[in-house]
Amino acid sequence: MQNATLPLPLQSPLLAASGENRVRHGFFTRQGGVSEGLYQGLNVGLGSHDEPEKVQENRRRVTQWFGLPSGRLATVHQVHSPDVLVVDETYDGNRPQADAMVTATPGFVLGVLSADCGPILFADAQAGVVGAAHAGWKGALFGVLENTIEAMVKLGASRERIAASLGPSISQDNYEVGPEYVARFTDIDPAYADYFAATEKEGHALFDLKQFTIDRLTKAGVKAENLGLCTYPDEHRFYSYRRTTHRAEPDYGRQISAIAILED
Repeated sequence: MQNATLPLPLQSPLLAASGENRVRHGFFTRQGGVSEGLYQGLNVGLGSHDEPEKVQENRRRVTQWFGLPSGRLATVHQVHSPDVLVVDETYDGNRPQADAMVTATPGFVLGVLSADCGPILFADAQAGVVGAAHAGWKGALFGVLENTIEAMVKLGASRERIAASLGPSISQDNYEVGPEYVARFTDIDPAYADYFAATEKEGHALFDLKQFTIDRLTKAGVKAENLGLCTYPDEHRFYSYRRTTHRAEPDYGRQISAIAILED
């Protein structure tokens, strides 16, 4: 395993243009891992029922791609919250409950896991501050994106320089929800009805999580990009919770999106 070919993650043009010489990032797919069966590929989900040693090898390959040891990968126990963890030299490898991380410390890889929810990577390369957030509907609605930006600003980032890229996540065409779901949004702001498209099933709608995420980012004052990749139909490259649910499969893998400040 140690000499295996490293995975080749997808790249964000916006993040690359904003300072890739100082910041490295990757939206990793299923390709390049050692997991098998339902988890075939680069499953990094510690919460999955995959073989733990295979998950750890997959995570090691991610940090190796960054040129760093596996102990420098920081992830959190994601719970669909608006909470943000600041990662620095005191980070001990534990996974507190949170859904975003920020750092101004070189040599740490911030990684968020996803399987339909939105992985968003942030960078102010000039300030040397990066962030990563996991935003499903609940996190996006209740402020995880804005909180990540605020945490970066506290570390020295400039809101006007921050670039944010939304990676592989479920598209509106594949995200059908019930009436109670629509009500959660419109009770907060009736204008949020614009993110829902009617279906043939009465009361149901298709939710545009991607556009909702991008709009929240731009309204928060940062440059934002949507890579336009849907997890649901692309089984070859992406894990998908909703696809697994529709197939009544017992479990699913998680892909990782990660970013790091390069060490001098």
